[in-house]
Amino acid sequence: MSGTLFVCGTPIGNLDDITFRCVNTLKNVDLIAAEDTRQTVKLLNHYDIKKTLTSYHEHNKITKGPKIIEELKNGKNVALVSDAGMPGISDPGEDLINLCYEENISVTVIPGPTAVVSAVVLSGIGSRSYCFEGFLPNGKKQRISVLNRLKTEERTIVLYEAPHHLKGTLAELYSVVGNREVAIVKELTKKHENVNRGKLEDIIEYYNENEPKGEFVVIINGIGLDESCEEKQTFFDNISIEEHMGIYLKQGMDNKEAMKRTARDRGVGKREIYAYINKNK
Repeated sequence: MSGTLFVCGTPIGNLDDITFRCVNTLKNVDLIAAEDTRQTVKLLNHYDIKKTLTSYHEHNKITKGPKIIEELKNGKNVALVSDAGMPGISDPGEDLINLCYEENISVTVIPGPTAVVSAVVLSGIGSRSYCFEGFLPNGKKQRISVLNRLKTEERTIVLYEAPHHLKGTLAELYSVVGNREVAIVKELTKKHENVNRGKLEDIIEYYNENEPKGEFVVIINGIGLDESCEEKQTFFDNISIEEHMGIYLKQGMDNKEAMKRTARDRGVGKREIYAYINKNK
């Protein structure tokens, strides 16, 4: 019988933010696969857990993944942990999880803290529907493509960013999405936890005067969540009705709902949009 991969959510800062189930799981598995063993040792020492650790991260996943799979095939139970939060979210954990499914190895999750949900709640910006992008791509072409797509995103947008890239990313966001309402959540659950809210231009000015330090989650109001967003109307006035509807169709809406939303955005009746579309088929 193969073992089980336990995907364990661990604290994102405060070591007390861990479930009893996660502690018990870490105590009882045969092996713990950690993104950074030095970080995980701190957590294990805090809870007096003595277990064998193996590193599993972005730079060794191709060679280490199959070795962990072999351990699982030999009946070993393995816990997968990241440096902080839920494995598989913006880290190589998803690759190991997929390898398990390919090999018919059992996978289960031990829920725990995650920065994206915690930051959205703490920000106070619309949380009914949000779009999580994680870290933006490093490649210039891919990065521009993602930013241009986010320009028309109606949902709240959530990004992760490192301190040394924060100012550049905020400047890029301002040039693409405009002067949106944002919240910059820093050092979640840690001593210097902080939420900095305001218009993008004000936030940019703040970080030009105060060098970013710590780990950041960037939360941006979607174009459809802030009716006072000047860029929203300007943008819609400068695209065709077909392009406007296309935004909603790409989000999975049917034609009827896309027409309704387009009409609302443009301040006209749905019948007017319907008549235009039929005329220009």
